[in-house]
Amino acid sequence: MNLDQGIVFAVLGITLALFVWNRLRFDVVSMLALLAMAFTGLVPADELFSGFGHPAVITVAAVLVISQGLVNGGVVDAIARLLGRIGHRPTLQVLTLTSMVALCSGFINNVGALALLMPVAIWMSRDAGRSPSMLLMPLAFGSLLGGTVTLIGTPPNIIISSYRPEGAFGLFDFAPVGLAVTVAGIAFITLVGWRLTPRRDDGAAGKKLFSVGDYVTELRVPEGSASAGATLHSLLTESGESDDLAVLALIREGARKITPSTFTVMLEGDLLLIEANTESLQAFLDNTDLELATGALLALQRELDNERTNADGLPKDSSDEPSADDEDAKAPIGLDEGDLQLMEVVVSSGSILLGLSANRLGLRERYSLNVVAVARRGQRIQSRLGDVRFQAGDILLVQGTQDGLTETLITLGCLPLAERGLRLGSSPKVALAAAVFGASIAAVVSGLLSAPVALVGGAVAMVLVGLLSAEEAYKSIDWSIIVLLAAMIPVGQALETSGGAQLLANQMLILGGDFSLAAVLAMLLVVTLLLSNVINNAAAAIVVAPVALSLATSLNVPTDAVLMAVAMGASSAFMTPIGHQSNALVMEPGGYQFGDYWRLGLPLSIIVTVVAVPMIMLVWA
Repeated sequence: MNLDQGIVFAVLGITLALFVWNRLRFDVVSMLALLAMAFTGLVPADELFSGFGHPAVITVAAVLVISQGLVNGGVVDAIARLLGRIGHRPTLQVLTLTSMVALCSGFINNVGALALLMPVAIWMSRDAGRSPSMLLMPLAFGSLLGGTVTLIGTPPNIIISSYRPEGAFGLFDFAPVGLAVTVAGIAFITLVGWRLTPRRDDGAAGKKLFSVGDYVTELRVPEGSASAGATLHSLLTESGESDDLAVLALIREGARKITPSTFTVMLEGDLLLIEANTESLQAFLDNTDLELATGALLALQRELDNERTNADGLPKDSSDEPSADDEDAKAPIGLDEGDLQLMEVVVSSGSILLGLSANRLGLRERYSLNVVAVARRGQRIQSRLGDVRFQAGDILLVQGTQDGLTETLITLGCLPLAERGLRLGSSPKVALAAAVFGASIAAVVSGLLSAPVALVGGAVAMVLVGLLSAEEAYKSIDWSIIVLLAAMIPVGQALETSGGAQLLANQMLILGGDFSLAAVLAMLLVVTLLLSNVINNAAAAIVVAPVALSLATSLNVPTDAVLMAVAMGASSAFMTPIGHQSNALVMEPGGYQFGDYWRLGLPLSIIVTVVAVPMIMLVWA
């Protein structure tokens, strides 16, 4: 081992340790690794940032934009709506959900597919009176399995394709192996696997996390009140309850102001809609001269489940919505559904809320958003909401204006749990989104255009036809993934150019003796699989792919076969919640613990290995 190889191994070792330590963001760690390679001269200065223009990175960004366009067009929502009618049998629910998320994951981002179907799974669980833990882990694993079927299904496939000496794999070159693995995995999860998931009796099954009507009260500023002329801020702070109260609306002379500014000056006769529990409300009344208005303890939005489900208990479509006259007759005083919207959302693993509180972020002032309640692991948090530091997977009940709430949630990185009513795109938009996506796929399959060109063209087309704005397109890109890939690609190339990959391959040959092809493929798949469970799966693919190519050269085995083994292993992070964002996303809503994942993940990993290796030999060897 020469000096350059020693430096490369040291940098990679420290990088992997930092990934496992998980105290620094993985994109930051990858940039540190790239800078270390630059300082040591192992990556030339003119190639240092070449990863940002790498075809694989461009393709990943384009797929993320197209995924958002399909979501906005209502394509996946229209599919998801059908799942509300499959009944309560757990086996049928697991089969349908995992199959559907796998199908979606083959063509859009894994996490995006999971985020769209997770609300349906939670709604099904509550409707059947079961814990969501029974469905959410199978759903997450189904999204990982589905990503193995196509080139664009998951970033590791795109990365692996870029290492192919003969040129990139085709869109469906992964399908023979990926489809076999997916079918076998779904069959196991449906027949046996879901029974291995933990049963969390967390109180969330079969009932709502939040009963909003019990916490919303109408207060009036009476004539001669000392509060008249004071700002809303002073009224809240002087009462000492500012963190435990949410002002949902101010009604003045019939005019409604949703989420009023805390600098609003109060006048006699003003009505305030306040969200607070009984203790906080009583303390607020004791410290002010406001009085309960007639009709206090309003059922805000008239119990969300009744409002957003039809008589059969299924999510409404647009034809189920009441008329404007009906709404006016039923609406609480001063409220209009066009103004207010309450929604349950889950904090994603990439949210800007992580580690911060509502007070620190200034959600009310900066985003006109009220956090009405927070639930963690199926239990409503009773502490002061303003001081709660948000974690990935927390479920929030938020309130904002209907026009701005969706945009705000995108900005904050929160995903709506829309089990009370799936948002459907109009038929023309569904057809338009499907047509643009279909044209991009056809261009790739026919060989008319390369994948990066066709998919970037599809992303631009979706902006031009109005399926998403340019701003939404930029926001839909997970820039942490882009930075990770762009930084790690030159690092992986340094492993190859320094001879480090060949050195590792030689050591594996010495240790293993005369490996059969099946043993080589199984070893590469398992090594990549294990790495993917502790570091980002794209990073695992970048680290192992050069070694796999060197091993293939030394053993004179097909390079396509070893690359496929690495790709399958990189998409099999089933045993930990940190291996993939999909696993992390379901952890809190499902009430899972770290050690729960291996119970289903370990046997599923074995099945993937047993099925993938012979299929790779059959197709690619």
